[in-house]
Amino acid sequence: MVSTRVGSRVENLAKSGIKSIPKEYVRPEEELINMGDVFEQEKKKEGPEVPTVDLKEMESDDEEVRRSCRERLKKAAEEWGVMQLVNHGIPIELINAVKESGEAFFALPFEEKEKYANDQSSGNVQGYGSKLANNASGQLEWQDYLFHLIFPEDKCDLSIWPKTPSRYTEVTSDQYARHLRKLASKILGMLSLGLGLEEEVGGMEELLLQLKINYYPICPQPEKALGVEAHTDVSSLTFLLHNMVPGLQLFYHGKWVTAKCVPDSILMHVGDVHH
Repeated sequence: MVSTRVGSRVENLAKSGIKSIPKEYVRPEEELINMGDVFEQEKKKEGPEVPTVDLKEMESDDEEVRRSCRERLKKAAEEWGVMQLVNHGIPIELINAVKESGEAFFALPFEEKEKYANDQSSGNVQGYGSKLANNASGQLEWQDYLFHLIFPEDKCDLSIWPKTPSRYTEVTSDQYARHLRKLASKILGMLSLGLGLEEEVGGMEELLLQLKINYYPICPQPEKALGVEAHTDVSSLTFLLHNMVPGLQLFYHGKWVTAKCVPDSILMHVGDVHH
């Protein structure tokens, strides 16, 4: 049985020289067939496509342009539950800095990363970890991660925040969290107006922002594993930063659809809270 304790992180498995993955990581054949080849699907010109919403239109002086943008966002939320956001207001330089900070953390020696390890058995999921099996078959995902709260500051446990790279806290909490709060407020306001309610939404003072950086080591049998299994998000909104590599799929009208890679976009998922 594969353990998620020290020595059996997915990264360590990948670097151990194994030619085949442990059975706990092998997904059912039917599941993999239904999902298909994401690289081939991403190239397709025909078929359903995750909608794109240009938030720059919300800056227009023309109310009709702003209304049209809100309607597209509402339609995407209702029909897909996910969309590509462009001109979202978060500087690309900052997004790159966040991704680079994550890459720098996972490039640290294993022993250094383990200083920030979580203890899922005690219910502490914040920190560095590998996902425990949460299904009847006991299957695992081919990923390690770093997860923690980044807002509000008084609820953040800084003891599990990496000291390396040195800019990690500044980039994720001081800068990224601030821009993300602004974007979330704009989106929630647009959704509220789209539902015929007031633009000002309550609860922003109780907003919790969580950051999860997923790391997918090279897999010797990628056709048999999944980095993230099928799931729904229990959050209000999820903002995904990508690296222009296809992989995200959405279940749309009974089929899995691969999200295309849109440069400088943020993928936004409307979570269970709004359904």
